[in-house]
Amino acid sequence: MRFTAAFLIALSCIGSARAAGARPNIVLILVDDMGYSDIGCYGGEVRTPNIDALAAGGLRFTQFYNTGRCCPTRASLLTGLYPHQAGMGWMTTDLGHDGYRGDLNSSCRTIAEVLRTAGYSTYMAGKWHVTKHKGPDGPKHNWPRQRGFDRFFGTITGAGSFYTPSSLTLENTQLKEYPEDFFYSDAINDTTVEYIEEHSEKSADKPFFCYVAHTAPHWPLHALDEDIDKYRKRYRGGWDALRAERYTRMLSMGLLDKRWKLTARDPAAMAWKDVPAERKADMALRMAIYAAQIDRVDQGIGRITAALKRTGQLDNTIIFFLADNGGCAEGGIWGFERKKNAVPGKDSSFASYGLSWANASNTPFREYKHWVHEGGISTPLVVHWPVGIKVRGELRSQPGHLIDIMATCVDVSGAKYPQEHEGKRIKPLEGQSLFPAAAGRKASGERAIFWEHEANRAVRRGDWKLVAKGRDSPWELYNIAEDRTELRDLSAAKPELASRLAAQWQAYAERADVLPIYPRGTGKPKSFSKKTVFELKAGASLQGAASPNVKGKRLQVNASLAAGHGDGVLLGHGGDADGYALFIQGGRLALAVRRDGRLQTVMAAGKLSKGAIAVEAVLGKNGKVTLKEGGKVIAEGKAGGSMRRVPLEGLHAGNDGEAAVGDYKVPGAFNGTIEKLTLRLGKAR
Repeated sequence: MRFTAAFLIALSCIGSARAAGARPNIVLILVDDMGYSDIGCYGGEVRTPNIDALAAGGLRFTQFYNTGRCCPTRASLLTGLYPHQAGMGWMTTDLGHDGYRGDLNSSCRTIAEVLRTAGYSTYMAGKWHVTKHKGPDGPKHNWPRQRGFDRFFGTITGAGSFYTPSSLTLENTQLKEYPEDFFYSDAINDTTVEYIEEHSEKSADKPFFCYVAHTAPHWPLHALDEDIDKYRKRYRGGWDALRAERYTRMLSMGLLDKRWKLTARDPAAMAWKDVPAERKADMALRMAIYAAQIDRVDQGIGRITAALKRTGQLDNTIIFFLADNGGCAEGGIWGFERKKNAVPGKDSSFASYGLSWANASNTPFREYKHWVHEGGISTPLVVHWPVGIKVRGELRSQPGHLIDIMATCVDVSGAKYPQEHEGKRIKPLEGQSLFPAAAGRKASGERAIFWEHEANRAVRRGDWKLVAKGRDSPWELYNIAEDRTELRDLSAAKPELASRLAAQWQAYAERADVLPIYPRGTGKPKSFSKKTVFELKAGASLQGAASPNVKGKRLQVNASLAAGHGDGVLLGHGGDADGYALFIQGGRLALAVRRDGRLQTVMAAGKLSKGAIAVEAVLGKNGKVTLKEGGKVIAEGKAGGSMRRVPLEGLHAGNDGEAAVGDYKVPGAFNGTIEKLTLRLGKAR
């Protein structure tokens, strides 16, 4: 039995969204890789007075969930679907199955697309990270401006420098230069302020939606000295003392039930007292920089709320604040530093804070980003809406999930969620509104919430949670009401309940494009085909271990085409990260080569003959490209070098599958007849 739409806040403190008067503005603020207990209003010592003020004037949810990873969270948040349903079951790489395309699909709509149909202006500042098409030369159909946003400033890709972020984009144009004093967190917040002020001046008769997607505090640890200085001494006591301090504070704030015991320090982490002195200094500074990153975001949120107040829009603006996953343990117990002679906090550094501090960020829970135990998927959720929320500073313990944000936006805006778009069926919403349709309505029944990421999987129904870590690990069963820190596995004591929940998870996986579970789950193939000559027929596909081992090799493609041929892809191997493709466009032969996302295309100046022809393309180890028709050279150029790695997306003959190497629309099927197609690796024959 499913919850009603009122399940999350079913108390008389919140009235009907539409009864509040004019449709509210909506500001959705997402931070990256921040743990459950980092900010002040959730028990942390990091100075977040502006987020805390939003919590004091609104509500805090104590059992709200994300997906445990950045790309899936963003897809789920934007669409109101589980990430696999939107095509984002993993990251922005096509793994060969519908749930894992690494790209928002056409069966979903974003919040911006839905709200724009209801008359909302739509703005975005920050990290996008829900498309595999990241480069300026590739397709842009899944960039923000093409997915419902009127304005966009931010990055298309994920993590990177806060001083010189890659893929920094204004509207649809990627930027190549940065102001001398550029800092990404400030730029995101200040752009949001500009949107608010411009909207007030030019479009005050319309409501607006603004998505503010921060990269902080995701690595690299980049922060300004003035912020770092606030915390240089704060973390010298280490992670053990910090976890205990936070746990005590969270209990006193009512965020935790006293039955939920603090988990033991992660066995992989060293006791702080045993850490060598020189290492202590380094680790304390890393946590100080991490705290400074959050502090900087909070300062900008203060400027955003001030702009809303200054323009008279604060009272009827819903502000959501949450995180995309739990604290990040990447880099091991000490974290990583990828640059030599690095200056901490500066662009010369590329560091993480590591597992030991992430363990503290996720106090009191187990595990981290990537996993779906509580430490990986629990997020703060602050909701502030002076007109619509009558109480101040209260907690809400009802379970909720990212899928509920879209439903809430539809509810409060009066927008209609579409059943189809441009003749294609749109998947129905999975989430439920955070605001009840009538005040005082009690929750009835219970719903199940599901997770899968990298074969880590879970289902929560009511007070019970079934969870597994990795493909080969058994299910664990926990009573979350009594043991939210997941210390007492009850699967052996309650096998029938565990089986019922496992069956529910399986049914979800079958309907929501989760299967096969994490196609890359066993990792990239350890070996590829040893063949050096591949005779291919149109429609052939070589995947995984059957893929040609093109790394570092000379490539030669020969094709015999029947008369009357047209345009399309003759051979495509790879996608928008790495790959090569031989294709005809406008009657001209071309070879596209991608290395680390950079596209270089060599195209013949003249058109191919219309009759039956034989064409050839060669990519040398040194990057030299030669195109021939009938044995005659028709074009030469340079493409940087041979393939650095075997593309994950596999090889396709007569089309380019689901991921375009070159500047054409997939699948780009060849509209003529390929009589013979050969790929040769190594020396010419």
